[in-house]
Amino acid sequence: MDRQSLHKKLISTLRGAMYDFRESEVRKQLDKLFNQESVVRLCYPLGEIVGAEKFYTEVYKPLYAALPDLERRDNIVIAGSTQEGADWVGCCGYYTGTFKEAWLDIPPTGHQVSMRFHEFYRFEENRVTEVQALWDIPEVMMQAGAWPMAPSLGREWHVPGPATQDGIVQGPYEKSASSSSCKLIIDMLTAMKRHPSEGGPEVMGMNKFWHPKMNWYGPSGIGTGRGIEGFRKWHQIPFLAAMPDRGKFVDQITYHFFGDGNYVGVTGWPNMIQTLSDGGWMGIAPSGKRITMRSLDFWRIEKGLIRENWVLVDLLDVYDQVGVDVFSRVREFNKARPGFDPETGYALK
Repeated sequence: MDRQSLHKKLISTLRGAMYDFRESEVRKQLDKLFNQESVVRLCYPLGEIVGAEKFYTEVYKPLYAALPDLERRDNIVIAGSTQEGADWVGCCGYYTGTFKEAWLDIPPTGHQVSMRFHEFYRFEENRVTEVQALWDIPEVMMQAGAWPMAPSLGREWHVPGPATQDGIVQGPYEKSASSSSCKLIIDMLTAMKRHPSEGGPEVMGMNKFWHPKMNWYGPSGIGTGRGIEGFRKWHQIPFLAAMPDRGKFVDQITYHFFGDGNYVGVTGWPNMIQTLSDGGWMGIAPSGKRITMRSLDFWRIEKGLIRENWVLVDLLDVYDQVGVDVFSRVREFNKARPGFDPETGYALK
């Protein structure tokens, strides 16, 4: 079995344990996959932790308490090696269950909720040594009617898996096709960074890379854009208007690109640096502050063009960097909600 297929097989045992989500089995699989020194980098406010034990007790245990019928569903599972020789597995899907208890002071609904995830696992000697993961916590806030920030420009909905239903890529690993897919994405991103510094939208040559019926599935807080027009109107134009120096600090960041057949993934922590200098973005005032951004992406290529792009960005971390405490704003509303302290807005135990 090739290395990439083996790594996907190893991850499949953890995915299977989280599908039915029994604590003993999940902890068993985490212990088998992780080293004691494995570093887990998570979205705000979950932060960075080390080792499988803390990964479960500090992250999954509270989520499981809030969603006692917790279930994991994967839509995309890919593996590959970066140009630097690192081996990664990327998983895209969502956690779901009945929201019965408060989580991160987000009020429970008593109904089923879903939360997208993009999780990347780096392997060394068949063990996970690093995780970079974004969970779409704002999506949970929105389903609970508790999102306290600006409304999204794009469409908010339950983001689907690949239209072709082939996102859990089977082996054997196809090195040539995977390399070609990766090159297309890198060429596209290189062209995208030419705008606005080198000219208008035409310098990006988007029609050369993107399918006319492409979907750009952005994070909750930005939403989905359909077609090049939708992508530009609901995401790219306001994004670049607020941060026109996009792409000027590439020497200070690290990307990890890898392909698997018609799919490509990228992770980096962070993988963007830019300045909020004009026009604001998502209701954020143009402070002139330079921020970092974590964006974990998946692309699906069809007939030589990008047909679907799944994107998660750690928006809560962006708000935190500019001094906006989103969770504090949630707790202000919680003061009028049953089950929360009327003075502080924290969930009552």
